[in-house]
Amino acid sequence: MTGLKKLMVSAAALLGLGAMLGTGPAKAQPFELGVIGFQFSAETHARVANSAAAAARARGWNVTLLNSEGSLPKHAEQFDALIAKKVGAIVIAMGKPVEADAQFKAAKDAGIPVITVQSGSSNHSLFDIQSNEYKVGSEAALYLLGELGYKGNIITARFDLNAASRIRGKVLDAVLSENQAIKELGKFSMARTQSWRDDVRAGMQALLLQNQGKINGIWASFDGQAYIIDDLLKAQGVKKGQIPLVSIDGGKESYARIADPDSTLLATVAIPFEAMGKQAVDAVQAIVIEKKPKSSITSGPYLFTEAILVDKTNVKQFMQ
Repeated sequence: MTGLKKLMVSAAALLGLGAMLGTGPAKAQPFELGVIGFQFSAETHARVANSAAAAARARGWNVTLLNSEGSLPKHAEQFDALIAKKVGAIVIAMGKPVEADAQFKAAKDAGIPVITVQSGSSNHSLFDIQSNEYKVGSEAALYLLGELGYKGNIITARFDLNAASRIRGKVLDAVLSENQAIKELGKFSMARTQSWRDDVRAGMQALLLQNQGKINGIWASFDGQAYIIDDLLKAQGVKKGQIPLVSIDGGKESYARIADPDSTLLATVAIPFEAMGKQAVDAVQAIVIEKKPKSSITSGPYLFTEAILVDKTNVKQFMQ
């Protein structure tokens, strides 16, 4: 055996011994991603979070998927836990940048990049992926007013604790201020997040009873509220088109109701939540792993995605 062959055999033996003893070359560990959805009982939160988790696993990453169940204290605890775990990045669906500012800052201080979806911006996160809620809000508001011929009475279901829903409501207010022939008889503002369905049902039932016979249309800040309102209206015998109901978000149930002749839901502005979850993971790949500048994804605090108004004219293509 030549000297070179002896050297090669010895090196191979040492590598084998090192592997047996756990002292050989370290095996690369999969990238660790933390994903938090604020409230999985809200379909849109779950759609974003599950999509992000699936996209990350498809890349071979380890994923910690958490549901805050609509609780701000639990949301903060889960955020803290991911920071303590030293994950490579965090994706948050419908988070609370203002209320959880301390956690956002702690993640940034720890060098953990955070990308949010439909949450609003934070000085401590990379950016927020969202639809242009000003555009979305105007589309829903103007569709409803068009159905009413720009006159009549409406009631509204709102949710001011979420940035996207709050913007939609503010845009509606701006539209109403310019169309004085439309009167808002009353509005319900959702306060609870953990038992939001009961909250909406009780609040809107009260508004419907107080204004019985006077309501010409209803606006809801997100589709989950619209489903409850639709069920209340159907229970009262209201037929499709009698009291137009318009909302925002999109999804299988929304499309089924729009197509259903017994449902009062006429239209929704559909937001691509699954695509947004995947966009967040793609951005982590580009910025955190490939070390590309954030500006290669977006230059500002938001990465906008397109939303599409869905009604009877195009709902079938969304149901395929």
